[in-house]
Amino acid sequence: QVQLVESGGGLVQAGGSLRLSCAASGGTLSSYAMGWFRQAPGKEREFVGRIGWSAGITRYADSVKGRFTISRDNAKNTVYLQMNSLKPEDTAVYYCGAGILGFNFGPQNMAFWGKGTLVTVSS
Repeated sequence: QVQLVESGGGLVQAGGSLRLSCAASGGTLSSYAMGWFRQAPGKEREFVGRIGWSAGITRYADSVKGRFTISRDNAKNTVYLQMNSLKPEDTAVYYCGAGILGFNFGPQNMAFWGKGTLVTVSS
């Protein structure tokens, strides 16, 4: 099975940038859309962005559109989330997930999850 490991989280000031990485192992990603979700304390896990592994087509939540960019490196089996113009409300645990192509992409439909990486944005 595919295993996902996130990295790159940390503390950053508002307006700053951070890049998260999600390294996949144990299988090919060609049949998946890879995405990022986040969960703040006391809130539901929410969609951040996704990318189709083969075609590279991306989609984003309205809350991050224009600030976050998702990309992938096929050779490294790694997906990235570049986060710019960070706001305090972006503070959350960020999770990498893999959804099977052809299925609805959402928090409840992921085939695989990473363990998460904490992003804290200070004022």
